[in-house]
Amino acid sequence: MKFILIGIVVSDKIKDIMKENVDKINGMIDVNTVVGSPIKINDKVTIIPVSKISYGFGTGGADFQNKSNPTDPFFGGACGTGVSISPVGFLTVCDENVTFLQVESFHGALDRLIAMAPDIVNKISNSIKNRNKDKKDS
Repeated sequence: MKFILIGIVVSDKIKDIMKENVDKINGMIDVNTVVGSPIKINDKVTIIPVSKISYGFGTGGADFQNKSNPTDPFFGGACGTGVSISPVGFLTVCDENVTFLQVESFHGALDRLIAMAPDIVNKISNSIKNRNKDKKDS
C-alpha cells in the first residue's frame, strides 16, 4: 500500500519510521517543557520557568533489488531528530503582580512587547481595581 504525503509517494515502511519518530518527539515535549512547573519561594513569591523548543526531523529510505529473490526487494531506511530546549525567562508572581524576567537580551520589537505583556496586564488590572474602589468610596 502507498500513501501520498505532500505530493510524494510514501511506502508503509517509511510511514512507520516517520510515525515512530513523531511519536517519540511528542513523548518528549509537552506543555510543561515550555512553561515549567511553578516554584513557590514563599507565600508571596512564585517563579515559573519559560523555555523555547526547536526541533526538526528527517526520514528517508529506499527499496533495493534483491538478486536472489527479485519479487522481494530489500528496504533500507533511517530517521534523525534534533531537539533544542533553551531557557527564555521566568514569570515571577509576587502578591498579585506578574513580571517576566527575560534571560537573553531583546532581539526585536516583538520580543520586547512579549516581555512587557505581564506588566501591561498588571497595570490594567490595577487601574480597574482602583476605579472600582473609587466608585465604592463615592
